[in-house]
Amino acid sequence: MATAPILPEAVDVIAARLRIRLPDDIWIADVSRANPQATFRLLSGIRAATTAIELGEVTTDDPATAGDAIATHPSVTAYEELERTADRVLAKYETTDTELYEFVAESGLPIEYPVTAENGWYEFDLTGSRTEFDRFRAAIEDAGRQYELLSLVHSTEPSGILTERQRDVLTAALRAGYFELPRDCTLADVAATLDIDKSTASRVLRRGQTRIVKWFLTTAGTQSSQSPERR
Repeated sequence: MATAPILPEAVDVIAARLRIRLPDDIWIADVSRANPQATFRLLSGIRAATTAIELGEVTTDDPATAGDAIATHPSVTAYEELERTADRVLAKYETTDTELYEFVAESGLPIEYPVTAENGWYEFDLTGSRTEFDRFRAAIEDAGRQYELLSLVHSTEPSGILTERQRDVLTAALRAGYFELPRDCTLADVAATLDIDKSTASRVLRRGQTRIVKWFLTTAGTQSSQSPERR
């Protein structure tokens, strides 16, 4: 059976990567500045009333010290180490610092995980319409935040909303039957076909899916609602 192409129609999308200075009063600013050689990645997070529950990893030559710095910070109320290797620690934790989620809610354009923090700065990707991106940038400037626009791509082509790696992983998953119900393969199978580890495949797949869903809801969905109904 032939595999349907991913995103066959033209789109009009802004894909950007930004680097923003962390506010001084949040835990990740303290911990990342105290461990300037470490890379902190927020893999996922959810706002829960007055706290945020997050899954994060740190890559560094001394993961034990970095993990302890997170666990003992006054703003971190719960910490569970899930995995540790010689250069990486993965943990789930709860924090009273919800500033990131409040800022994202106010700006109206969700950021894409993972969010990377290094030495007092964090980086993330955004994908949306020009109007949404301009509104997000205005929110940054209105808040007086120091930031750098690392990359900005405006595309009207289907491939513009996905990186090459995201397209490769999504295509491999589609061909292997990962999106079928029931699934014809596991995530580990998809990762094996690409010779990457399962956690990497999961992150890339999730980010690619996020971009496609946002494109559909903000662009394709709008175009469909404005087109005459065909029967």
